Amino acid sequence: MVSPDAIRTILGIFGNVISLFLFLSPVPTFIQIWKKGSVEQYSPVPYLATLINCMVWTLYGLPMVHPGSILVVTINGSGVVIELVYIILFLIYSDGKKKRLKVLLMMLVEVIFVALLALLVLTLAHTYRRRSAIVGTVCILFNIMMYASPLTVMKLVIKTKSVEYMPFFLSFASLANGVVWTAYACIRFDPFITVPNGLGTLSALVQLLLYATFYKSTQRQIAERKAQIHLSEVVVNGAPSLPEKTANGGASTTPTSDTTATRKA
Repeated sequence: MVSPDAIRTILGIFGNVISLFLFLSPVPTFIQIWKKGSVEQYSPVPYLATLINCMVWTLYGLPMVHPGSILVVTINGSGVVIELVYIILFLIYSDGKKKRLKVLLMMLVEVIFVALLALLVLTLAHTYRRRSAIVGTVCILFNIMMYASPLTVMKLVIKTKSVEYMPFFLSFASLANGVVWTAYACIRFDPFITVPNGLGTLSALVQLLLYATFYKSTQRQIAERKAQIHLSEVVVNGAPSLPEKTANGGASTTPTSDTTATRKA
């Protein structure tokens, strides 16, 4: 019979794979930035938020803070490296010295915060339980702050009745990630992993329900937009030419088409 610890390890490995996929999801965005040579209107905030989140979770999983959580360290340590690469690319392709300086200062503040947290926890808290409680609470707070991003997207979906800017596979991967890590945490109960991933599971479920609710209306909006673009092209290309004179010196009349006002979607 398979032991609970073996199942927990398997779930942790699955969790690592899914989380890695989520960390790599912004790659197409940075390929676009690289091709254009500019970050344009993209914000560095999501990458800075994910960086500090990964750093505190890496601290939480260390053997001197919460023993037996090496799989938490591997994925969040990988996340730290990946987010640092994103931020470096952001700095390279940012326009203006002021923007670069702002990003660097924010990153420095995050590193100092995590370093101070690690120092204080390791020197003042002398048991694993206390260390886990302090760092775990900080982890939950950062996770809750990160859920603000999906909430804004969900609000936009409800307002526009369109899921065009809420990718299905990203929502599905978020659901799978939340379920796997919640199950991982429940086998050897860890409230600090269970709570944020349980909330993440609920958030992803709501996103998928919204996707199912507004999928048809989204397809209808896209079809209408394409039809309007096509109609605009027909109106422009089918514009009447200047009237030509007839053989008897009179002007021939050319049928005129009504101008159809198109609405920009």
